[in-house]
Amino acid sequence: MPHHPFQPLDGEIRVLTIDSPSLQGNLLGDPSSRQVAIYLPPGWAESGQEYPLFVDLVGYTGSGFFHTGWKAFQESVPQRVERLVREGRMGPAVFAFPDCFTSLGGNQYINSVAVGNWADYLIQEMIPAIEIQFPVRKGKENRAVFGKSSGGYGAIVHGMLYADHWGAIACHSGDMGFPELFLGEFPAALTHMNKHGGLEGFLQHVRSCRKLQGDDMHVLMIIAMGAFYDPDPAAFMGVRLPVDLHSCALDEERWRLWLQHDPVRLVEEEAVQGNLRSLSKLFVDCGFRDQYRLHFGSRQLVQRLDDLGIDHVYEEFDDTHSAVDYRMDVSLPLLYDAIS
Repeated sequence: MPHHPFQPLDGEIRVLTIDSPSLQGNLLGDPSSRQVAIYLPPGWAESGQEYPLFVDLVGYTGSGFFHTGWKAFQESVPQRVERLVREGRMGPAVFAFPDCFTSLGGNQYINSVAVGNWADYLIQEMIPAIEIQFPVRKGKENRAVFGKSSGGYGAIVHGMLYADHWGAIACHSGDMGFPELFLGEFPAALTHMNKHGGLEGFLQHVRSCRKLQGDDMHVLMIIAMGAFYDPDPAAFMGVRLPVDLHSCALDEERWRLWLQHDPVRLVEEEAVQGNLRSLSKLFVDCGFRDQYRLHFGSRQLVQRLDDLGIDHVYEEFDDTHSAVDYRMDVSLPLLYDAIS
Protein backbone atom coordinates (compact mmCIF):
# COMPACT_ATOMS: atom_id res chain seq x y z
CA MET A 1 0.00 0.00 0.00
CA PRO A 2 1.43 3.44 -0.87
CA HIS A 3 2.21 5.77 2.01
CA HIS A 4 -0.15 8.66 2.66
CA PRO A 5 1.36 11.79 4.32
CA PHE A 6 -0.90 12.17 7.35
CA GLN A 7 1.26 14.67 9.23
CA PRO A 8 -0.33 18.14 9.53
CA LEU A 9 1.67 21.25 8.69
CA ASP A 10 3.82 22.76 11.40
CA GLY A 11 3.98 26.04 9.50
CA GLU A 12 1.03 28.06 8.31
CA ILE A 13 -0.52 29.34 5.10
CA ARG A 14 -1.81 32.88 4.70
CA VAL A 15 -3.51 34.43 1.70
CA LEU A 16 -2.40 37.70 0.15
CA THR A 17 -4.72 39.60 -2.23
CA ILE A 18 -3.18 41.85 -4.88
CA ASP A 19 -5.14 44.32 -7.02
CA SER A 20 -3.05 44.28 -10.18
CA PRO A 21 -2.78 47.15 -12.67
CA SER A 22 -0.76 44.81 -14.92
CA LEU A 23 -3.74 42.49 -15.39
CA GLN A 24 -6.40 45.14 -15.88
CA GLY A 25 -8.04 45.31 -19.29
CA ASN A 26 -7.12 41.80 -20.40
CA LEU A 27 -9.24 40.71 -23.36
CA LEU A 28 -10.48 37.58 -21.60
CA GLY A 29 -12.30 39.68 -19.02
CA ASP A 30 -10.53 37.81 -16.22
CA PRO A 31 -10.30 39.49 -12.80
CA SER A 32 -7.27 41.62 -12.05
CA SER A 33 -7.57 41.10 -8.29
CA ARG A 34 -5.59 37.95 -7.53
CA GLN A 35 -4.67 35.87 -4.51
CA VAL A 36 -1.36 34.33 -3.52
CA ALA A 37 -1.08 31.57 -0.91
CA ILE A 38 1.98 32.15 1.28
CA TYR A 39 3.53 29.26 3.20
CA LEU A 40 5.41 30.41 6.32
CA PRO A 41 7.75 28.04 8.18
CA PRO A 42 7.21 26.97 11.81
CA GLY A 43 8.00 29.72 14.32
CA TRP A 44 8.39 32.39 11.69
CA ALA A 45 6.62 35.10 13.70
CA GLU A 46 8.78 34.62 16.81
CA SER A 47 12.09 33.90 15.14
CA GLY A 48 12.98 37.42 14.04
CA GLN A 49 14.52 35.83 10.94
CA GLU A 50 14.15 36.63 7.29
CA TYR A 51 13.85 33.71 4.89
CA PRO A 52 14.63 32.93 1.23
CA LEU A 53 11.62 33.23 -1.07
CA PHE A 54 10.54 30.46 -3.44
CA VAL A 55 7.83 31.07 -6.06
CA ASP A 56 5.96 28.04 -7.43
CA LEU A 57 4.55 28.31 -10.97
CA VAL A 58 2.12 25.48 -11.72
CA GLY A 59 1.31 23.75 -14.99
CA TYR A 60 -1.58 24.21 -17.38
CA THR A 61 -5.05 23.77 -15.76
CA GLY A 62 -3.47 24.46 -12.37
CA SER A 63 -3.44 27.19 -9.76
CA GLY A 64 -0.91 27.77 -7.01
CA PHE A 65 -3.62 26.86 -4.50
CA PHE A 66 -3.68 23.36 -5.97
CA HIS A 67 -0.16 22.78 -4.65
CA THR A 68 -1.16 23.66 -1.09
CA GLY A 69 -4.10 21.25 -0.93
CA TRP A 70 -4.73 17.69 0.18
CA LYS A 71 -4.05 14.86 -2.29
CA ALA A 72 -4.48 11.11 -1.82
CA PHE A 73 -1.11 9.38 -1.35
CA GLN A 74 0.74 12.57 -2.28
CA GLU A 75 2.32 15.42 -0.37
CA SER A 76 1.30 19.00 -0.85
CA VAL A 77 4.30 21.20 -1.62
CA PRO A 78 4.32 22.63 1.96
CA GLN A 79 4.28 19.06 3.34
CA ARG A 80 7.12 18.14 1.02
CA VAL A 81 9.14 21.18 2.11
CA GLU A 82 8.68 20.41 5.80
CA ARG A 83 9.78 16.81 5.23
CA LEU A 84 12.87 17.97 3.35
CA VAL A 85 13.68 20.32 6.24
CA ARG A 86 13.19 17.51 8.80
CA GLU A 87 15.52 15.31 6.75
CA GLY A 88 18.18 18.04 6.79
CA ARG A 89 18.14 18.43 3.01
CA MET A 90 17.20 22.12 3.04
CA GLY A 91 16.42 24.89 5.51
CA PRO A 92 13.23 26.84 6.18
CA ALA A 93 11.93 29.20 3.54
CA VAL A 94 8.84 31.17 2.54
CA PHE A 95 6.95 29.80 -0.46
CA ALA A 96 4.54 31.77 -2.66
CA PHE A 97 1.81 29.96 -4.61
CA PRO A 98 0.18 32.53 -6.93
CA ASP A 99 -3.22 31.90 -8.48
CA CYS A 100 -2.52 32.61 -12.16
CA PHE A 101 -5.41 30.61 -13.62
CA THR A 102 -7.09 32.14 -16.68
CA SER A 103 -10.28 31.57 -18.65
CA LEU A 104 -8.15 29.78 -21.26
CA GLY A 105 -7.23 27.15 -18.69
CA GLY A 106 -3.73 28.15 -17.68
CA ASN A 107 -0.79 30.51 -17.92
CA GLN A 108 2.63 30.79 -19.57
CA TYR A 109 3.68 33.58 -17.16
CA ILE A 110 4.65 36.10 -19.84
CA ASN A 111 3.10 39.40 -20.90
CA SER A 112 0.17 39.28 -23.33
CA VAL A 113 -2.34 41.90 -24.43
CA ALA A 114 -4.92 39.12 -24.58
CA VAL A 115 -4.37 37.40 -21.25
CA GLY A 116 -2.66 40.12 -19.19
CA ASN A 117 0.87 41.15 -18.34
CA TRP A 118 1.61 38.21 -16.09
CA ALA A 119 5.39 38.62 -16.00
CA ASP A 120 4.96 42.22 -14.83
CA TYR A 121 2.44 41.08 -12.22
CA LEU A 122 4.81 38.50 -10.76
CA ILE A 123 7.96 40.59 -10.60
CA GLN A 124 6.69 44.14 -10.25
CA GLU A 125 3.63 43.61 -8.05
CA MET A 126 3.64 40.23 -6.32
CA ILE A 127 7.26 40.18 -5.13
CA PRO A 128 7.15 43.71 -3.63
CA ALA A 129 3.82 42.93 -1.92
CA ILE A 130 5.30 39.79 -0.34
CA GLU A 131 8.40 41.70 0.79
CA ILE A 132 6.25 44.31 2.53
CA GLN A 133 4.07 41.87 4.44
CA PHE A 134 6.30 38.87 5.17
CA PRO A 135 9.85 38.31 6.48
CA VAL A 136 11.67 37.46 3.28
CA ARG A 137 15.20 38.43 2.35
CA LYS A 138 15.26 41.07 -0.35
CA GLY A 139 17.31 40.89 -3.52
CA LYS A 140 17.42 38.41 -6.39
CA GLU A 141 20.15 36.40 -4.71
CA ASN A 142 17.61 35.31 -2.08
CA ARG A 143 14.85 34.36 -4.51
CA ALA A 144 14.06 31.28 -6.63
CA VAL A 145 11.34 30.41 -9.10
CA PHE A 146 10.44 26.85 -10.06
CA GLY A 147 7.70 25.06 -11.92
CA LYS A 148 6.64 22.13 -14.05
CA SER A 149 5.26 22.01 -17.61
CA SER A 150 3.81 25.48 -18.33
CA GLY A 151 5.24 26.43 -14.94
CA GLY A 152 8.60 25.07 -16.01
CA TYR A 153 8.32 27.21 -19.12
CA GLY A 154 7.57 30.21 -16.92
CA ALA A 155 10.58 29.49 -14.73
CA ILE A 156 13.08 29.08 -17.59
CA VAL A 157 11.76 32.12 -19.46
CA HIS A 158 11.92 34.26 -16.33
CA GLY A 159 15.52 33.14 -15.91
CA MET A 160 16.19 34.08 -19.53
CA LEU A 161 14.40 37.44 -19.60
CA TYR A 162 14.02 38.63 -16.01
CA ALA A 163 17.18 37.48 -14.24
CA ASP A 164 17.37 40.82 -12.40
CA HIS A 165 14.60 39.41 -10.21
CA TRP A 166 15.60 35.74 -9.76
CA GLY A 167 18.71 34.17 -8.29
CA ALA A 168 17.98 30.54 -9.17
CA ILE A 169 15.46 28.59 -11.24
CA ALA A 170 14.27 25.03 -11.68
CA CYS A 171 12.47 23.97 -14.84
CA HIS A 172 10.71 20.61 -14.59
CA SER A 173 9.45 19.22 -17.93
CA GLY A 174 9.10 22.76 -19.28
CA ASP A 175 7.56 23.66 -22.62
CA MET A 176 10.36 23.97 -25.18
CA GLY A 177 11.22 22.67 -28.62
CA PHE A 178 8.04 24.13 -30.14
CA PRO A 179 8.23 22.30 -33.50
CA GLU A 180 8.26 18.91 -31.76
CA LEU A 181 5.69 20.06 -29.20
CA PHE A 182 3.09 21.84 -31.33
CA LEU A 183 3.28 21.16 -35.07
CA GLY A 184 1.75 17.69 -34.80
CA GLU A 185 -1.05 18.98 -32.57
CA PHE A 186 -2.65 21.57 -34.87
CA PRO A 187 -4.55 19.15 -37.19
CA ALA A 188 -6.41 17.38 -34.37
CA ALA A 189 -7.08 20.69 -32.64
CA LEU A 190 -8.62 22.19 -35.79
CA THR A 191 -10.69 19.08 -36.47
CA HIS A 192 -12.27 19.30 -33.03
CA MET A 193 -12.55 23.09 -33.07
CA ASN A 194 -14.38 23.10 -36.39
CA LYS A 195 -17.06 20.81 -34.98
CA HIS A 196 -18.13 23.93 -33.09
CA GLY A 197 -17.94 26.32 -36.03
CA GLY A 198 -14.31 27.40 -35.73
CA LEU A 199 -12.26 29.29 -33.18
CA GLU A 200 -14.91 31.69 -31.92
CA GLY A 201 -17.59 29.01 -31.92
CA PHE A 202 -15.37 26.70 -29.91
CA LEU A 203 -14.62 29.42 -27.34
CA GLN A 204 -18.36 30.10 -27.05
CA HIS A 205 -18.86 26.36 -26.52
CA VAL A 206 -16.29 26.40 -23.72
CA ARG A 207 -18.08 29.31 -22.07
CA SER A 208 -21.53 27.71 -22.25
CA CYS A 209 -21.01 23.96 -21.79
CA ARG A 210 -21.55 22.31 -18.43
CA LYS A 211 -18.62 19.93 -18.71
CA LEU A 212 -15.40 20.11 -20.71
CA GLN A 213 -14.31 16.85 -22.33
CA GLY A 214 -10.71 15.73 -22.77
CA ASP A 215 -10.59 16.90 -26.39
CA ASP A 216 -11.98 20.27 -25.32
CA MET A 217 -9.15 20.78 -22.85
CA HIS A 218 -6.53 19.82 -25.41
CA VAL A 219 -7.86 22.34 -27.94
CA LEU A 220 -8.20 25.01 -25.26
CA MET A 221 -4.54 24.51 -24.38
CA ILE A 222 -3.48 25.13 -28.00
CA ILE A 223 -5.65 28.25 -28.10
CA ALA A 224 -4.10 29.46 -24.82
CA MET A 225 -0.65 29.15 -26.36
CA GLY A 226 -1.76 31.39 -29.23
CA ALA A 227 -3.09 33.97 -26.79
CA PHE A 228 0.32 34.16 -25.10
CA TYR A 229 2.69 33.75 -28.06
CA ASP A 230 0.91 35.76 -30.78
CA PRO A 231 -2.16 37.62 -29.45
CA ASP A 232 -4.37 39.59 -31.82
CA PRO A 233 -6.09 42.57 -30.15
CA ALA A 234 -8.66 42.67 -32.95
CA ALA A 235 -9.68 39.02 -32.64
CA PHE A 236 -12.30 37.44 -30.39
CA MET A 237 -10.71 37.21 -26.91
CA GLY A 238 -7.43 38.26 -28.54
CA VAL A 239 -6.75 34.78 -29.92
CA ARG A 240 -5.30 33.62 -33.23
CA LEU A 241 -3.38 30.53 -34.34
CA PRO A 242 -0.43 30.18 -36.74
CA VAL A 243 -2.35 27.97 -39.17
CA ASP A 244 -5.14 28.44 -41.68
CA LEU A 245 -8.25 27.42 -39.75
CA HIS A 246 -9.69 25.55 -42.77
CA SER A 247 -6.70 23.88 -44.43
CA CYS A 248 -4.29 23.79 -41.47
CA ALA A 249 -1.57 25.25 -43.72
CA LEU A 250 1.15 26.78 -41.58
CA ASP A 251 1.36 30.57 -41.59
CA GLU A 252 5.13 30.97 -41.55
CA GLU A 253 5.02 34.59 -40.35
CA ARG A 254 2.74 33.81 -37.42
CA TRP A 255 4.70 30.66 -36.60
CA ARG A 256 7.94 32.66 -36.43
CA LEU A 257 6.32 34.76 -33.70
CA TRP A 258 5.59 31.60 -31.71
CA LEU A 259 9.18 30.43 -32.17
CA GLN A 260 10.48 33.69 -30.72
CA HIS A 261 9.10 32.46 -27.38
CA ASP A 262 10.70 29.00 -27.60
CA PRO A 263 13.50 28.64 -25.00
CA VAL A 264 15.48 26.68 -27.61
CA ARG A 265 15.48 29.82 -29.80
CA LEU A 266 15.69 32.36 -26.97
CA VAL A 267 19.00 30.92 -25.76
CA GLU A 268 20.65 32.15 -28.94
CA GLU A 269 20.21 35.78 -27.84
CA GLU A 270 23.28 37.34 -26.26
CA ALA A 271 21.26 39.11 -23.54
CA VAL A 272 19.57 35.82 -22.61
CA GLN A 273 22.93 34.10 -22.33
CA GLY A 274 24.11 36.84 -19.99
CA ASN A 275 21.01 36.46 -17.86
CA LEU A 276 21.46 32.71 -17.55
CA ARG A 277 25.12 33.14 -16.59
CA SER A 278 24.03 35.47 -13.78
CA LEU A 279 21.95 32.78 -12.06
CA SER A 280 23.43 30.99 -9.08
CA LYS A 281 21.64 27.78 -10.12
CA LEU A 282 19.98 26.66 -13.34
CA PHE A 283 18.29 23.27 -13.02
CA VAL A 284 16.46 21.52 -15.88
CA ASP A 285 14.99 18.03 -15.97
CA CYS A 286 12.55 15.99 -18.03
CA GLY A 287 11.29 12.44 -18.21
CA PHE A 288 12.61 10.61 -21.26
CA ARG A 289 9.14 9.18 -21.92
CA ASP A 290 7.42 12.58 -21.89
CA GLN A 291 4.21 12.22 -23.91
CA TYR A 292 4.50 15.80 -25.19
CA ARG A 293 8.00 15.08 -26.51
CA LEU A 294 9.50 17.74 -24.25
CA HIS A 295 12.62 15.67 -23.64
CA PHE A 296 13.69 16.49 -27.18
CA GLY A 297 13.37 20.23 -26.60
CA SER A 298 15.15 19.86 -23.27
CA ARG A 299 18.02 18.05 -24.96
CA GLN A 300 18.28 20.77 -27.60
CA LEU A 301 18.39 23.50 -24.95
CA VAL A 302 20.98 21.86 -22.72
CA GLN A 303 23.17 21.03 -25.71
CA ARG A 304 23.32 24.75 -26.46
CA LEU A 305 23.98 25.48 -22.78
CA ASP A 306 26.90 23.04 -22.99
CA ASP A 307 28.17 24.63 -26.20
CA LEU A 308 27.95 28.11 -24.69
CA GLY A 309 29.61 27.11 -21.42
CA ILE A 310 26.59 28.17 -19.34
CA ASP A 311 26.61 26.38 -15.99
CA HIS A 312 23.57 24.20 -15.39
CA VAL A 313 22.36 20.89 -13.99
CA TYR A 314 20.38 18.63 -16.33
CA GLU A 315 18.78 15.33 -15.44
CA GLU A 316 16.62 12.92 -17.42
CA PHE A 317 14.61 10.33 -15.55
CA ASP A 318 12.56 7.28 -16.43
CA ASP A 319 9.03 8.67 -16.40
CA THR A 320 6.42 10.58 -18.41
CA HIS A 321 5.07 14.13 -18.09
CA SER A 322 2.50 13.15 -15.46
CA ALA A 323 2.66 13.00 -11.65
CA VAL A 324 6.35 13.87 -11.36
CA ASP A 325 6.17 16.25 -8.39
CA TYR A 326 8.60 13.91 -6.63
CA ARG A 327 11.31 15.57 -8.70
CA MET A 328 11.06 18.54 -6.34
CA ASP A 329 12.98 16.39 -3.86
CA VAL A 330 15.94 16.98 -6.18
CA SER A 331 15.40 20.61 -7.21
CA LEU A 332 14.30 22.32 -4.00
CA PRO A 333 17.44 21.47 -1.96
CA LEU A 334 19.61 22.59 -4.89
CA LEU A 335 17.73 25.89 -5.12
CA TYR A 336 17.92 26.38 -1.36
CA ASP A 337 21.69 25.91 -1.34
CA ALA A 338 22.00 28.40 -4.19
CA ILE A 339 19.97 31.21 -2.58
CA SER A 340 20.69 30.73 1.09
